[in-house]
Amino acid sequence: MDKKNALRAGALAAGTTLMMLLMSSPALALTRDDGDDPGTGLSVIETLGLYVLAPIALFVIIAGLVMVLDRSQEEHRVTSRNIKTRPKADAKA
Repeated sequence: MDKKNALRAGALAAGTTLMMLLMSSPALALTRDDGDDPGTGLSVIETLGLYVLAPIALFVIIAGLVMVLDRSQEEHRVTSRNIKTRPKADAKA
């Protein structure tokens, strides 16, 4: 039974992928549309700055702001200093 379901899922995935490949025709990307006016391309440094350095910088800025503006109380943070192994209340049987 499992082989039949796996075969059915594989056929469905293959058919879906084939239809997506056939429907998206990359050959049409070579023909220009009316009114199409592309600008100049990006250099390697501009591309790296835009798609690599800018996201890393945004991540560092957001993480820094979260750490600086953190208002949680010290006793609620889980660190090795505030882990207590003894219970607060004595259990009586």
